[in-house]
Amino acid sequence: MSETDRPEKQEPLTPQDFDAYRRIAETQQPPAGYDVTRLVAMRLVDPDPYTPGRYIPHDPRAAAQSITAAALDGLSAIVQRLNQVPTLERLAADFDPHRLYGGPGSEFLPSAAQMNARVGEVCAAAADEICSIQPGEPADRDPAILRLGVERTRSALLRSVRVHSLYHRSAHDHAQTRDYVAAMTADGAEVRASSTPGPRLVMVDRQHLFIDNHVIDGAEGNSGWHVFDRAAVAWVRSLFDLFWNMAVRWQDIGVNVSPLSERQWRILRELSAGYTQEQVGPRIKLSRRAVDKEIAAAREALSFRTTFQLMAWYGRAHRGSPTAR
Repeated sequence: MSETDRPEKQEPLTPQDFDAYRRIAETQQPPAGYDVTRLVAMRLVDPDPYTPGRYIPHDPRAAAQSITAAALDGLSAIVQRLNQVPTLERLAADFDPHRLYGGPGSEFLPSAAQMNARVGEVCAAAADEICSIQPGEPADRDPAILRLGVERTRSALLRSVRVHSLYHRSAHDHAQTRDYVAAMTADGAEVRASSTPGPRLVMVDRQHLFIDNHVIDGAEGNSGWHVFDRAAVAWVRSLFDLFWNMAVRWQDIGVNVSPLSERQWRILRELSAGYTQEQVGPRIKLSRRAVDKEIAAAREALSFRTTFQLMAWYGRAHRGSPTAR
């Protein structure tokens, strides 16, 4: 709609306008000095072509209908333009695909109650995975909260959601934490422990991240942030993988029975000493194929995907575990 198509803004009729119209409707002259232009523009009166200075009144209802029709035409044009908005928004997918918008950002949750409520809400809707890191020394927690955590985990696992939880190694000596982890692993969760403290976090479906507050000074100690920026969450997911791959399976800590055989320990010792897999075989009187099979069996026993993970685990076990040989 161009500027010339838009109807002129009409000011409300004044008492003077009402008085002038009444006079004209009674075949009188409008008051001296009154400007009849507004009444003419609204089609309430027209100049009398046969009697200069006099005016012919029109039915106000016809003028009202004219204004209504003009307004409806204007609204129809507005509706047509608004109907184009969804189509234009769909075109955004074709606007420079490399400009991937990460998301709206994050929200601050100023109390432990709000953090727990939001974590519970998001975990209840998890469809793929829940990852968490619980760093630092363990402490006794409210049994009701622990039960809630077990119920959340069990509910997620029943929906085929993968649950990966990482604890500090010291948590293995904490009875309450051991019982909690035992309940989780019995339901199918994967739990590991690390001597390297990581940041406390909960991550859901690579879309939601819950972290401690490091922004607002003076906030409650258990306040935190719910982050849903895609780039930030993806970066933290890679950080979680780094901690996870360096950790030891929970069930391998503090046990007297090694998950590996004596032969597998011998192979790992040789590899750790710098010998290649080709060189290890002759040294311990095994074929290369047998060495490869033992390494593969050791990876499977420890749920590792690569030999690099296996050797990293061996290095940690050799330094800190009484089961290392």
